[in-house]
Amino acid sequence: MIDGVCDDAFAGVQDVFAENLRSGQDDGAAVAVFVDGRCVVDLWGGVADARSGRPWVRDTACVTFSATKALTAAAALLLAERGRLAVSDRVADHWPEFGAGGKDAITVEQLLTHQAGLPAFARPIGLDEAADADAMAEQLAGQAPEWEPGSAHGYHALTFGWLVGEVVRRVSGRPVQEVIAEEFGPDLWLGVRPARLPELARIAAGRPLRAPDPLADESTVIRLVAATSDPDSPLLRSTANPSGSFNRPELLTAGWPAAGLVCTARALADFYRRLVDGTLLSRGTVKEAIRERVRGPDRTLVIDSAFGLGFMRPSASMWLPPAARPSAFGHPGASGALGLGDLEAGVALAYVPNLTHPALGDRRAYRLVEAVYAALG
Repeated sequence: MIDGVCDDAFAGVQDVFAENLRSGQDDGAAVAVFVDGRCVVDLWGGVADARSGRPWVRDTACVTFSATKALTAAAALLLAERGRLAVSDRVADHWPEFGAGGKDAITVEQLLTHQAGLPAFARPIGLDEAADADAMAEQLAGQAPEWEPGSAHGYHALTFGWLVGEVVRRVSGRPVQEVIAEEFGPDLWLGVRPARLPELARIAAGRPLRAPDPLADESTVIRLVAATSDPDSPLLRSTANPSGSFNRPELLTAGWPAAGLVCTARALADFYRRLVDGTLLSRGTVKEAIRERVRGPDRTLVIDSAFGLGFMRPSASMWLPPAARPSAFGHPGASGALGLGDLEAGVALAYVPNLTHPALGDRRAYRLVEAVYAALG
């Protein structure tokens, strides 16, 4: 059922991974872990496409949804490290049109921390338009914030990518997709070449999980059900526009910069390995990037969230086991995917599945992270 390599000391990770597949919580998936720069887990298994039974193999890549945001944020941080911008800069300093509609004082830091007040598009956006960086920039530049920037935070589920990505494009002269490919590695695909589409894992919707959930108290469930059934809620407006199946070629080739990253777990874990060891960004830059800027009620997600500069910190929206909470950082994705780093523990981890589940009750990534930290002792 599974293939790959696993250090004996991390056999517990393999056990959890195998159980996820055996129990049907995963159709197909991969998990990779580095500790102090050494690969200790590189496993994959199950099926890449449940319709055909095509197996998940060593190099099967899959869309990772919002795990993408870590790379888009890192592209901006790389420019800051090189002195091309500062996170304290006004966005309009680099993107003058953005200053319209009461947005003149919004900073790059406020974009990266989801405080800009632009969590959703003000009108429906089609897939063709979503593939046009100029059109997306024009739309966002023309919008007014939904709250006073800096006064609150609310997850910018899809707009984050086009906001931060446009700053990267204005400063570097290159699309953010190109910056990521050239600076972070060719195995991190933000915009898949059409010839590679048939090889990708296919996303499928899973059944609701029935496992107990420490966050699923009655009031939380009531609020989330209300938000997911109300088309005017910030949650649905931010996550469902633009909309489209993440199996659609036009979405995968466009490389949405908040949700379109396609890669293997190995490639995503290696991205975090290079953040942890200081070879992608300096250790000082990473420490500053993961310093918590905001925490508490999220105006979009309903539950609490916490952010550094583009990276999530452990909270209800990135629920991690106790051992990981003091120093881990990263970003989850809507499929259950997770990219994670920990400077103190020397850990870099990625989990990439193709079967999605409702966030509450989905503890696949949680149990894998728990097993990693248990192995560390």
